[in-house]
Amino acid sequence: VKDVISGVFYLLDDAFRVGEYISSGSYRGTVESFSLRSVKLRHHRGPLFTIPFGELGAVQNQSRDWVTDKFNITVGYDTDIEFARKLIKRIGLELAEDPEFKNWVIEPIKMQGVQEFGEYGIVLRVKVTTRPGGAFAMKGRFFLRLRQAFKEQGIELPFPTVHVEGLQSPHGAENAPLQITP
Repeated sequence: VKDVISGVFYLLDDAFRVGEYISSGSYRGTVESFSLRSVKLRHHRGPLFTIPFGELGAVQNQSRDWVTDKFNITVGYDTDIEFARKLIKRIGLELAEDPEFKNWVIEPIKMQGVQEFGEYGIVLRVKVTTRPGGAFAMKGRFFLRLRQAFKEQGIELPFPTVHVEGLQSPHGAENAPLQITP
């Protein structure tokens, strides 16, 4: 009875529809079907969960209307941040007009600002708003284009390095720093 009553409320609230990706507690997946008593979720790795509505709890619907994806990019400390912002904006606008992504984009990729001064460089915060499911492939293409643009403009994408003091250098000087990169 608990499952049926809960199911009626999920249906009345229009909490999810067949084909939408939802998560609830430890369950997540695409809704394949539902009845008055349970919902069937297909996990992205394949397993099918049948969850009684009475156990479902709060539902996060990740397929409705729009989604905003925020991510970070780290640049070297000597980077001209305004110039980097303009490159990010230009590439975001180009991707928003790309026929492959145009129908997904609600707000193009753009820089929000400096997130923090990180251990290896300045961390820039970037965001994009798309229809659900549209950001993944576009973000990958963005990273490729941004890497190329940064390389062409001499903007460093830093990576961890270790400096060891107190070793003898190959030229015989003592206490010369030795740089090791992973």
